[in-house]
Amino acid sequence: MVMVSKPKDLPEKWSVDVEIEIPFHDVDVMEIAWHGHYAKYFEVARCKLFDQLDYNYPEMRDSGFAWPVIDMHIRYVQPLLFRQKVTVTAWVAEWENRLRIQYLIADSVSGARLTKGHTDQVAIKLHTKELLLASPSILLKKLGITS
Repeated sequence: MVMVSKPKDLPEKWSVDVEIEIPFHDVDVMEIAWHGHYAKYFEVARCKLFDQLDYNYPEMRDSGFAWPVIDMHIRYVQPLLFRQKVTVTAWVAEWENRLRIQYLIADSVSGARLTKGHTDQVAIKLHTKELLLASPSILLKKLGITS
């Protein structure tokens, strides 16, 4: 993964920060968050980002599209610990042929980078299950690229 920090020239609504405190039920006996929970932390930030774009899963469905995650990459830099407060930043990195959301998890106090990753989603027409090779115009409208 090349990008490790959010680009400075992104439109404001293309990025979001979410603070999460690592709960006890997410950690092992060493008080380290289980690696599978990182997908959940990404999802929390992704949903807040989609809310900000007014295109979360209900709006996607209502527009006639499903947007399944087809790929996820996570680079674990440092472990997340019980009660640690972290900031999950999510931003739109690609939108033309797929929707790529990039993530950075940082310690909320020190700002230290702890984890980075991305998810890729593609548009599928709900009624026909047809995979689209280009993002539908509704996404471009929600991103403010077209009117």
